[in-house]
Amino acid sequence: MSSQGAVRPLHHHGHPGVRHVFVRDLVIPALIGIHTHEKDGAQRIRVNLDMEVPEADSPAQDRLSDVVCYEEIVDGIRAIVDAGHINLVETLSEKIAARILADQRIERVRVRVEKLDIFADATSVGVEIERSQH
Repeated sequence: MSSQGAVRPLHHHGHPGVRHVFVRDLVIPALIGIHTHEKDGAQRIRVNLDMEVPEADSPAQDRLSDVVCYEEIVDGIRAIVDAGHINLVETLSEKIAARILADQRIERVRVRVEKLDIFADATSVGVEIERSQH
């Protein structure tokens, strides 16, 4: 077989591969928005995350300590939202990204925050950001 047909492993910043840890469609109530009626009551938001974690040279063992725990990630998002009113989805997105990147194992994160009940003729409005350690 020629070298052209050989499958080469993907390398990412000197690591053998990348693991994507994700949270999909987390819907939670939040005090968010700049309008008076948004400050008086919670509204539904949806959060989606994609976290890029470079894999170690050796495979992860069957231990929680070897991986990013998505339960801790979700609990962190809930804590940010529960801490009080936030004016902008951009601000909430940045807070979520900063909390996630505090875990040095996570190299990059994409955060999408959507407000679900703003327009009757739109499923959602919001923002998506991508942040990295570097």
